[in-house]
Amino acid sequence: MKLVGIDVGGTFTDFILWDGRTVRTHKVLSSRRDPAGAVMRGLREILPSGPATLVHGSTLATNAFIERRGARVALLTTKGFEDLLEIGRQDRGRLYDLEWQKPEPLVPRSRRFGIDERIAADGSVLRALKGSMPALRRAEAVAVCFLHSYANPRHERVAARGIRLPLTLSSDLAPEYREYERLATTVLNAYVMPVMERYLRELAARTRGRELRIMVSSGGQTTPRKAARAPVHTLLSGPAGGAVAVSHLCHRLGLPRAIAFDMGGTSTDVSLYDGGIDITKEGSIGGFPLRVPILDLHTAGAGGGSIARIDPGGALRVGPESAGAEPGPACYGRGGRAPTVTDAHVVLGRIDPALFFGGRMRLDVAAARRAVGRLGRDVLAVARSILDVAGANLERAVRAVSVERGHDPARFVLIPFGGAGPLHACDLAERLSMARVLVPRWPGLLSALGMTLADEIEERSASALCDVADRSKIERAFKTTGLRGKRFADLRYGGQSWEIRTPWGPHAEREFARLHARRHGYARSAPVEVVSVSVRRVVPRPKPPFERLPRGGQGWRPGVVLRAELKAGDRLVGPSVVMEDNATTFVKEGWRGRVDTWGNLDLRPA
Repeated sequence: MKLVGIDVGGTFTDFILWDGRTVRTHKVLSSRRDPAGAVMRGLREILPSGPATLVHGSTLATNAFIERRGARVALLTTKGFEDLLEIGRQDRGRLYDLEWQKPEPLVPRSRRFGIDERIAADGSVLRALKGSMPALRRAEAVAVCFLHSYANPRHERVAARGIRLPLTLSSDLAPEYREYERLATTVLNAYVMPVMERYLRELAARTRGRELRIMVSSGGQTTPRKAARAPVHTLLSGPAGGAVAVSHLCHRLGLPRAIAFDMGGTSTDVSLYDGGIDITKEGSIGGFPLRVPILDLHTAGAGGGSIARIDPGGALRVGPESAGAEPGPACYGRGGRAPTVTDAHVVLGRIDPALFFGGRMRLDVAAARRAVGRLGRDVLAVARSILDVAGANLERAVRAVSVERGHDPARFVLIPFGGAGPLHACDLAERLSMARVLVPRWPGLLSALGMTLADEIEERSASALCDVADRSKIERAFKTTGLRGKRFADLRYGGQSWEIRTPWGPHAEREFARLHARRHGYARSAPVEVVSVSVRRVVPRPKPPFERLPRGGQGWRPGVVLRAELKAGDRLVGPSVVMEDNATTFVKEGWRGRVDTWGNLDLRPA
């Protein structure tokens, strides 16, 4: 069976095909107006016909949320709690930003309806559901989130009767305590559900005869039907694919620690591998919490298409605004005029204009110079400054998952990927005193590769809220998930507000203490509470094998090098530009590299 990984990004749509014998790669420009069209165009070019399994990750739901193109949602909630979505928590998104404003709620006050009912925290009914449901004439989707419905979902299910619109119940999506997080996640799911349903329906119709699988943010695959019902699980599906690929790479090479650095055209995603990549339920997107399991990633608004500008105070800023694929950086020759990070690389000669995109898109160097020149007369100095500012943004992103959590990045290997990641890798490693950079094979397609390596994963959770010694209540909570698989519990010390996901077993308290000490620097002799439990079911899926490169051993001079010509054992010295059809690697002066058996480019300071 042929296996195709498809990663739809903001700038490019990436494909990687395993046909049973070899791996083939492909890349096309994304289309914001017709993302399914870009997918079908790429499929026609790499695999015109025949059966195959397609594993698909997409930023569609993410873009619908960020650009506020989601559905008109009606919210049914417990009477008196209609404004909880707007009140949220007291913490600020940016503590020292005097102009910070809380994001607008996805549901206006006129479409939030209070329902006369009340469930207690123990699941008992304090006030029975009364009256008829409000008319939902202008709504396109409905979110239902009643107080304490995680303990008793009956009222939510009664309220759902007769609703014919796309519907999300909090008791199905996130049956855990913390009302605001559960409410915000439920509303977000309802907001993007119609968009995702239409897209997946269209994609399934256009790929009929082929098995379609959808990547989810927790690092696994699921069916289109489940993804359409709970699209909030797909919001970080692209970055999750890259994290899965890095995990497989580290396991194969025996690397105990690594930092995955995924820089595409629009954004950068960073994750930390320390024997594995953690899963969290404390994610967020655009200022809204995500109370569903996701791989622990940090996202920054910095990519190859990030636009450089001078702010009102005269300082140079880079991002988070991006030129995307339409019109793209000025050097693409598609009408873009704003200077971007990619234009700066072109001006400095770090990308060969004739070999970009495998030679299918010749870059316009003059247009790049004109765009960069709008910020200052000395074009080379401005280009270097753009990359310096972008590098500072990337350094902050890496520090967020390492230094701020007690990890010294110097003890980790930097694994850069995405179309732009390897261009910044050496500079970023120097900023963080990292002594090794490992550029994987097919770096611009690593997220698509990770999707073909992912297993089918389903995870369900339930609230427990009890002492860790109350094993009978904990066991009942596990049984309510209805799943069999690996068990986890969210544990905390009594009095704490946040918990740590811990593998459940006889020594769970000891493992929690170890994880707490690793994250916070200390452990306590104090009562431990179980907040919620979850069960993760994993069904292995077919995976492509990894090919070894033929043996070489050649030494390459500084300059432009075609990665397709490199063999195992070949050596590089900087400054060099390593070109391939899916990414570009810049080897700085003072760095040297060696190609390993699997085709990875191992870079170290000379």
